Amino acid sequence: MSGGRTGTRPERHHQHRDVTGGWLRPAVFGAMDGLVSNFALIAGIAGGQASAKVVLLAGLAGLAAGAFSMAAGEYISVASQSELAEAEIEVERRELARHPAAEERELAGVFESRGVDPETAAEVARQLSRDPDEALQVHTREELGVTPGDLPSPLLAAGSSFLSFAVGALLPVLPYLLGASSLWPAAGIAGLGLFVAGALVSKVTTRAWWFGGTRQLLFGGAAAAITYGVGALIGTG
Repeated sequence: MSGGRTGTRPERHHQHRDVTGGWLRPAVFGAMDGLVSNFALIAGIAGGQASAKVVLLAGLAGLAAGAFSMAAGEYISVASQSELAEAEIEVERRELARHPAAEERELAGVFESRGVDPETAAEVARQLSRDPDEALQVHTREELGVTPGDLPSPLLAAGSSFLSFAVGALLPVLPYLLGASSLWPAAGIAGLGLFVAGALVSKVTTRAWWFGGTRQLLFGGAAAAITYGVGALIGTG
């Protein structure tokens, strides 16, 4: 049936990818951060000719410190952002209660600025303003870019950051936990993890999976090589 007929749903001739990345982007980037930073730390310690036991201890300490630091930072950041948004939403709620006519005109002006003719814009604003809750949602979306009751959770953000970082940071430590005595097994696992993480990130970009994986592998490998060199210099000295 045609989408132009009354009572039928319009046809969809194309689909868009999730441009925000959804959960995939922050999860992969958190794991990538843990993988790169902890592998670089391990490489630096190993470059200083430290024993496998010392490298393992450094890797576990880096995992714990990084994961808790990420979680704490994410919690404070998201909580502060949510508190600011809630304060501004309350300002908008008071303005709607005190000056409803002015807020209605303001909303009509928003629609006019988007190309709606003045009469239609005024009528749409009038109808939306009849429901205070709906009016608040429209005003906050248009003016603040947020929706009341749909603000991000600090606890969820902190927990997600902790888990994703810990998973990434654990990968280069695994060989040492299983008895490895050299850096090469950790380098192999870390390299594979970097490539896979970069390939996954390509799902929210226009790049080919092999390009994203190779790029991340090169950057992560460069970071580890530099810290290995620094560790070797300090250890030798």
